[in-house]
Amino acid sequence: MRNYIKLSLAFVVFISLMSFSDSKTTTTKSVVETSVANDTLTWKMLGDIKYTRKKHATYGEVEFPQVNMKLKMMQKKTVFISGFIVPIDNKNYALSKNVFAACFFCGKSGPETIAGIKFKGGAFPKLKTDTYVTLKGTFRYNETDVEDWIYHIEDAEIVAQSK
Repeated sequence: MRNYIKLSLAFVVFISLMSFSDSKTTTTKSVVETSVANDTLTWKMLGDIKYTRKKHATYGEVEFPQVNMKLKMMQKKTVFISGFIVPIDNKNYALSKNVFAACFFCGKSGPETIAGIKFKGGAFPKLKTDTYVTLKGTFRYNETDVEDWIYHIEDAEIVAQSK
C-alpha cells in the first residue's frame, strides 16, 4: 500500500511539473561569436606596452617604450585598425583611440593611444577631426626615437569611415 501511495504521489508531481512547461514553444539559444582577424590591431594590443628609463643625450633620463612580442611580429605587415582622426598640422594626421578632447595631447592618455598616419602615395585626404575611420596599412613601431610616434600606419588607405 505504501508503494502505491509513493508511486501515485510521484505521478501527480510529475504531471503537475509537466503542466508548467509549454510544449508548443521551443527556445533555442544561438551563440554569436565575434572574432578579430589576425591582421587587426586593437588599442588593447597597442596598450600592452612597458617603458624603460634610459639616458638620452638631449633630454636626460627618458622613458623608452618596449613593444610586446606580438606587435614586434607584426612589424612591416599589413594591418587594419580603427580610431579617431586627429589632425597634427596641415600635412599630417594621427589615429587616436580617443576623440580629440581626450587624446594624448590633452594629457588624458598615454602615447600608446595614438599612431602616426602616412597615406598611400603621399595623399592627404580632407578629414574632419574625430572622424571615425578604419585604416588598412603597413604597421611599424618605434622604440628608439623619443621625438617620433611609437606606432605608425604607413601606406594607409581608408576602408571605412563614419559620416
